[in-house]
Amino acid sequence: MRRRYLVGYDIADAKRLQLVAKTMKGWGYRIQYSVFLCDLSGVELVGMRRDLKSLMNEREDSVFILDLGELNRWDPQRVQVLGIDKGERIDQPLVF
Repeated sequence: MRRRYLVGYDIADAKRLQLVAKTMKGWGYRIQYSVFLCDLSGVELVGMRRDLKSLMNEREDSVFILDLGELNRWDPQRVQVLGIDKGERIDQPLVF
């Protein structure tokens, strides 16, 4: 079963930041500079966490992963954007 996750990060080093951003593009869709929406199975979630942990310095960097729930229960109306919307509206599951 796939679930939707909101993933954000704060990476202290510019080189690591670029690597994390590039890696996250393979796991989800960027909605802000350091925030991604990812539709993942349990195995994919483990893989994404493994990738992120291998790139980050856990003493300097932080990553959050927020479980937004099952895809079949996802309601795009739950998302509100104020100001400039830097992402696309995602009404359907993301497939990578």
